[in-house]
Amino acid sequence: MKKINVLILCTGNSARSILAEAILTRLGKGNIIAYSAGSLPKGAVHPMALELLKSNCYPIESFRSKSWDEFTTSNAPEMDIVITVCDRAANEICPIWQGNPLMIHWGVADPDRPDLSLIKQKSLFKSIYQELEQKFTQFIELDITEMDEVQLQ
Repeated sequence: MKKINVLILCTGNSARSILAEAILTRLGKGNIIAYSAGSLPKGAVHPMALELLKSNCYPIESFRSKSWDEFTTSNAPEMDIVITVCDRAANEICPIWQGNPLMIHWGVADPDRPDLSLIKQKSLFKSIYQELEQKFTQFIELDITEMDEVQLQ
């Protein structure tokens, strides 16, 4: 079976896309290789995202906030699917990806909100983690090699 490369995009690449990369990598069990990036990366992973991943037994050392430009070079892995998890990134003009991947948008709330109390923000991070875990659990059960973009939405 061919391994499927999935790039998960968000503007800052500090929370939602990092959580999604971790979850999909784990659930994909080596058959799906997940990456994440941002159009305007913040340069650091949100501490609550790292705390949540660590509490769910993920090794957190390799996660970093990075630009989607890393995935436009000739030596970048060719993506089969690109998923945007924030509305802002979905509405931006994306680079041209090698291999003409399927483009999918899943709107997920932004947990990096300064208007929330610490307790509410932690709760939102947990809720987003659960939402992404549920979406990706359903996603990997599909025969995604036989589905088009509309069906995958």
